[in-house]
Amino acid sequence: MSLDLQHYPTLALAQTPDKLRQLPQEKLRELADELREYLLNSVSQTSGHFASGLGTVELTVALHYVYHTPFDRLLWDVGHQAYPHKILTGRAERMSTIRQKNGLHPFPWPPESEYDTFAVGHSSTSISAALGMAVAAEKEGKDRKVVAVIGDGAMTAGMAFEALNHAGDIKKDMVVVLNDNEMSISENVGALNSHLARLLTGNFFNSIRDGGKKLLSNVPPIKEFASRAEEHLKGMVVPGTIFEELGFNYIGPIDGHDVNAVVDTLRNMRKFEGPQLLHVVTKKGKGYAVAEEDPIKFHAVPKFNPEDNALPKSKPSAPTYSAIFGQWLCDMAAQDPKLMAVTPAMREGSGMVEFSQRFPEQYFDVAIAEQHAVTFGAGLAKDGMNAVVAIYSSFLQRAYDQLIHDVAIQDLPVLFAIDRAGIVGADGPTHQGAFDIAFLRCIPNMVVMAPSDENECRQMLYTGHKLQKPAAVRYPRGAGMGITPDEAMTELEIGKSRTCRESSKDKSERVAILNFGCLLPYALEAAEAIDATVIDMRFIKPLDGDAVLKAASEHSALITLEDGCIMGGAGSAVLEHLQQSSVLKAVKMLGLPDSFILQGTQQEMYKEHGLDAEGIIAAAASLTKR
Repeated sequence: MSLDLQHYPTLALAQTPDKLRQLPQEKLRELADELREYLLNSVSQTSGHFASGLGTVELTVALHYVYHTPFDRLLWDVGHQAYPHKILTGRAERMSTIRQKNGLHPFPWPPESEYDTFAVGHSSTSISAALGMAVAAEKEGKDRKVVAVIGDGAMTAGMAFEALNHAGDIKKDMVVVLNDNEMSISENVGALNSHLARLLTGNFFNSIRDGGKKLLSNVPPIKEFASRAEEHLKGMVVPGTIFEELGFNYIGPIDGHDVNAVVDTLRNMRKFEGPQLLHVVTKKGKGYAVAEEDPIKFHAVPKFNPEDNALPKSKPSAPTYSAIFGQWLCDMAAQDPKLMAVTPAMREGSGMVEFSQRFPEQYFDVAIAEQHAVTFGAGLAKDGMNAVVAIYSSFLQRAYDQLIHDVAIQDLPVLFAIDRAGIVGADGPTHQGAFDIAFLRCIPNMVVMAPSDENECRQMLYTGHKLQKPAAVRYPRGAGMGITPDEAMTELEIGKSRTCRESSKDKSERVAILNFGCLLPYALEAAEAIDATVIDMRFIKPLDGDAVLKAASEHSALITLEDGCIMGGAGSAVLEHLQQSSVLKAVKMLGLPDSFILQGTQQEMYKEHGLDAEGIIAAAASLTKR
């Protein structure tokens, strides 16, 4: 249910940036207060990303107030912080649908709005895209401005620095707003820096600086003195040396919650030429005390009552696969002092909190730097450590070259614990783990496993850890079947499946379901209804070719089932093996289609793409008719 904007009178007057820019500046603080309240009340009713958006309210208001969006380009890095942007760009009344099937996309999404200038979901892309747009704007010649907003966390990625380096070199007109929400600033420091920012963006300072540089450009000793003088003028109060060295004009830091200071600074910066960087300091969860205190907990929230000042206690449920991994990691580290676990800024999401506390010397969070995480793991493995890289499926895409070049070619024993494999649900196409089966199984030296339940996951992690070659265990987001894993850990026989159910039908009518991964419950449910055989394949690579040929010889048709893309996936591996063995057999491949999967619950997406029991039964019926 959408909120009634009549309760937010100033926000009701600013439903698009054009209308926002008609407000007098003295109304912006009032607007920011209402926007923050609207965000709190809407997300608490629907669930979604929360703390980051609370921290960017004033910044969002200021950016749309100063820049002529959508003509001027505004890019949000990652997009967790873009909910206020959505509210101010004509989508306030649809916020109740965010992250739901057929609802608002969880991140900026160009098909949804002309104000969403670039699709985002993974971090550290905004500066590169903005630079491309800045070059295009120069060619266009219409004085279009380009602004990228990037968080201090996203700035740790190598791609951000590659873009900064290039932008500083070619010196196109663009603004990078560094949203620093990890450090707080006191009132006095904030006021001082806001004042300095106004001075440093004012005509007087910049005319002196630019004029002085031109005047003294041919007098090396004086030029050096002038440069050092400017450095002292700014360096004592501005931690921007690195950006200046990269070719940016650095301004800040300023208080990102002082909307008027941000507006005044941006208004001055809008006139500047060349690459500019504005450093604003904000606080995640701003305006909601418990979110300010624990922004990690309030990063993404379920439905909750804001008056409770707490998130609802979750009902006891089966442990998530992430928790299963975290427990295995602790148990394994207790036995193996050479185990070294690496994560690219996903400690909580990957279930590694307890491990990081109990085994701090064996835990490495490399920040948002997936490429480095993989090659760092390779370096650990090369010199005798037992490296475990915990990474989301869609994040591993960012380190594909490192996976091939630095791990697989050298046949190094790095274990990849791949979380969020398959359908992830509400985060949509940027986060669906649709492609890891296809992109992993084509790499030589890789062993790829897909557990169907919690115990299988634990034993596969142990198997991969002991294997002494590149290995991956892919498992889904959320809870499993409710099976308590065996405390004992046993190595599985590589490349061997297990038969879970045998059909009692005649061979001419028998169908075998070859399951890869977490969809086994659906396979068993369908098999009971149609009396089919179910084989849990366990290994994607190496494939249990003997089991495939045996199933082909004893059944009239085969169904392959996987929560990944059909093209190049596990079903393709089955077909390849049959073809290489000169076996002609009817095969129906069930998996994800050649399209990007939008947001919706896992169950909704399984049903939509025929991966639930009903879909499997329909696939079997089509085979038997044929």
